[in-house]
Amino acid sequence: MKIYLVGGAVRDTLLGLVPKERDWVVVGSNTDEMLNLGFKQVGKDFPVFLHPDSHEEYALARTERKTGPGYTGFDFHASTEVTLEEDLMRRDLTINAIAKDDEGNLIDPYNGQQDLDSGLLRHVSPAFAEDPVRILRIARFAARFAKFGFKVAHGTNALMRKMVANGEVDALVAERVWKELDRSLAETQPNAFFKVLRGCHALAVLFPEINALFGVPQPEKHHPEVDTGVHVMMVLEQASKLSNEPRVRFAALTHDLGKGTTRKDKLPQHIGHEKRSVDLVKQLCDRYKVPNDYRALALLTAEYHTHCHRALELKPKTVLKVLDVSDAFRNPQRFEEFLLACEADACGRQGKESEAYPQADFFRAALRIAQAVDTKAIIEKGFEGKAIRDELHQQRIKAIQSLEIKHFKP
Repeated sequence: MKIYLVGGAVRDTLLGLVPKERDWVVVGSNTDEMLNLGFKQVGKDFPVFLHPDSHEEYALARTERKTGPGYTGFDFHASTEVTLEEDLMRRDLTINAIAKDDEGNLIDPYNGQQDLDSGLLRHVSPAFAEDPVRILRIARFAARFAKFGFKVAHGTNALMRKMVANGEVDALVAERVWKELDRSLAETQPNAFFKVLRGCHALAVLFPEINALFGVPQPEKHHPEVDTGVHVMMVLEQASKLSNEPRVRFAALTHDLGKGTTRKDKLPQHIGHEKRSVDLVKQLCDRYKVPNDYRALALLTAEYHTHCHRALELKPKTVLKVLDVSDAFRNPQRFEEFLLACEADACGRQGKESEAYPQADFFRAALRIAQAVDTKAIIEKGFEGKAIRDELHQQRIKAIQSLEIKHFKP
């Protein structure tokens, strides 16, 4: 039996990062021996074991054989005869196919270190094409390592395009697509995820609502970048700088989906795109079973982001309407996330990246002053039932009206 550290832990260490977890591969052993040593078997499709003390995962070296479409059609073979090199060959990328022995020596049969140095995401073997999840994984790695300048190797991108053309991506289930998207939204540069998917034509298959934005013009006066797809990627980049919360980034990503369905004879204007955006956000969220908190924030942002941009022009009763429909009084955290997504939208324009966004501060002030209206005092004055709500509403409007707009203008 020989045990090697493999995969992400080796890769991240070589990149100077702290590994989040460690995975091990066991060569020259079998299930009986592992169980006799106190390991607990957890794998159903192939032998994976938990260490009795560290509880880290140890997998028997194995090979794979494609038996059907999609990413579940595989047979696995694990035995004492499978070599480390054979186990590493079944992995997706060369940078994930490096092993380290117990003396610290690196085993790198597929030149993963060279690709780490060159900043390349390259597939290990043609077997990469057998698993469409790997397209999502390589896009996620692009989002994670974009800060190091990593790019997809040309040959790997060509292979992914072929996979898309052959319909392999169509076999992906909703839960797995969402899992990879959610993880990518938490990475340092999530816009790289979509760049990779678009580059191999998978974006049109998996996220047609986002793909439809590219090539759609906007008024140059307000959007110097013109292209809506470029704008949305810039918004996502700004959202990633403003917040680490994937919900905010998802809302920023989907806020303008309706612009992809604007009639050509109406371009470059996008009147009513907010309502169309709401419908498309619902469609996307239904398809991928997006969690309710992501969905709620994305819908709020899609429908009311232009209200936020016009905050200093709105009537006090309209400002209060936004606070009410967004449930800001009961859920101030979501309202704050809404403001961050709106700020990302305002700054996600060419040449506008560093501009102030006083509209968010105005809405924050409006929420604070409206929250300060004393409901108890209203009740003590003798108001009852619906009259309490009506009086509270009116007093909140007056409170918001007392805010001096000039204090929020840049």
